[in-house]
Amino acid sequence: MPETISFARGAPSADLLPVDAVKLAAETALTEDATRALSYGTGIGHPGLCEWIGRRHGGVDPARVMVTNGSLEAGWMLFSALLAPGDEVVVEQPSYDRTLLMLDKLGVDRIGIPLEADGIEVEGLEQALADGHRPKLVHIIPNFHNPAGCTLSEAKRRRLVELSAEHGFWIFEDDPYREVRFGGEPLVTMLELAEGTDAKVVHASSFSKTVGPGVRVGYLIGPEAEIKTLAKGASETYISPNMLAESIVLELCRSGALDRNIEFVNESLAERRDAVVLELGKQIPEAEFVVPGGGYFLWLDLAEGTDTRAMLAPAKDEGVAFVAGPDFMIEGGSNSMRLSFAPVPPGDVGEGIARLARALATVRA
Repeated sequence: MPETISFARGAPSADLLPVDAVKLAAETALTEDATRALSYGTGIGHPGLCEWIGRRHGGVDPARVMVTNGSLEAGWMLFSALLAPGDEVVVEQPSYDRTLLMLDKLGVDRIGIPLEADGIEVEGLEQALADGHRPKLVHIIPNFHNPAGCTLSEAKRRRLVELSAEHGFWIFEDDPYREVRFGGEPLVTMLELAEGTDAKVVHASSFSKTVGPGVRVGYLIGPEAEIKTLAKGASETYISPNMLAESIVLELCRSGALDRNIEFVNESLAERRDAVVLELGKQIPEAEFVVPGGGYFLWLDLAEGTDTRAMLAPAKDEGVAFVAGPDFMIEGGSNSMRLSFAPVPPGDVGEGIARLARALATVRA
């Protein structure tokens, strides 16, 4: 049993990383495309990977695709290009902590709209618009939400696209977990729904969750004019993203190794999710949460009056780690926590949840 069992980090354990497949892809990329892999590129990233991503998204023109050093960087570049201090931005509550930090640094006014089991409370957004708010951008994590685990329903996706067309705000469809799916068919993206309408959608995703976080390869898909502007800014900032990493990822995509790894990872993560859900039911039955259909995360709501930040010290003493709810909120969240099941092998889950339960009991003693 490890000294510390960590449910804190949104990253898979080492046994889920496709080491052999990446080695082979790197060798092939350097054998067949060494000049491109080891040279400067342009702001859009590897053109072959842009083409593959466009096909993966149903035939999107590669001129609308930009590859970046991870989807977090993509989000930062988009925010920096679109937003100015004082602009209003709608964020889900809870939302990804890094997004909240980035928006805070940019000096925008963040408008929090609660999440429901099927995604953002659309009526809350409609009320904010009726009250006179004019958001420049609405940030949405549609699939297997980080941290909440929920998935945005198709009806809500359609309504958000309608509202974008009506009110002129951008939708940032932040979708790094879209392929980390444990069953069922994928829902239509807001990017697809916006085609032929006045809605403005930029879609982001990542290979961090389907290959490994160390590859740092993500991407944006959006209107061609905006992608050209972002690519120009990228070229002026760092000339090009990591062409070697992108060449390796492209070889994984072309060879079928990516899809084989997605299948393996999803089976393994589903087993880990099931183990955590089972142990929570046994050991912390008060916890309320959405059972995610994919992704990495569970968002636990505990009894009112619970202080999950106060749990951090006794949890550390017990040898278990998690992230307290307030990190993902503009305000509130004190009785909530995020658990990542991705890094914890099933055999460690029971002990990990037992340690959490003891830490919870300590703060209530």
